[in-house]
Amino acid sequence: MPERLLNEQIVGQVKQVFERLDKPVQLLFFGKDKECDSCADTLQLLHEVVEISDKLGISVFDLNKDQQIAKQYGVDKVPGLVLAGKDGQDLVDYGVRFAGIPAGHEFSTLIHDLILVSGRDSQLSLSTRQFLAELKDPVHLQVFVTPT
Repeated sequence: MPERLLNEQIVGQVKQVFERLDKPVQLLFFGKDKECDSCADTLQLLHEVVEISDKLGISVFDLNKDQQIAKQYGVDKVPGLVLAGKDGQDLVDYGVRFAGIPAGHEFSTLIHDLILVSGRDSQLSLSTRQFLAELKDPVHLQVFVTPT
């Protein structure tokens, strides 16, 4: 078995934070067998995170073999990750995506986003929600982060 990526101290901290998880969340991982240097590490990291709470689950897809599912969720990069709310057998897409391994500073963002999706609330202010409701054209928002 490969060495664990999360040590006991980190797992303990995440477990405390995950006490705030409300409803189930499904992580949809998209990788490739070849031409993806960080897919194996990303998948291992996600499995370790999912093990921390019974409110989390993971589904694993291959970007090439599962093109229809990838297209459905707008995933075109590997490793790719979708965070979806799970309501019974249904998945609710809240538009949360990660491209690349969510390690370093992005790990805390992953944990925070899991809590947001679990709570089914973006925690945006009322004025922001009103502004967004008035938008007429689609907006494609991406945040890029580079490791330092």
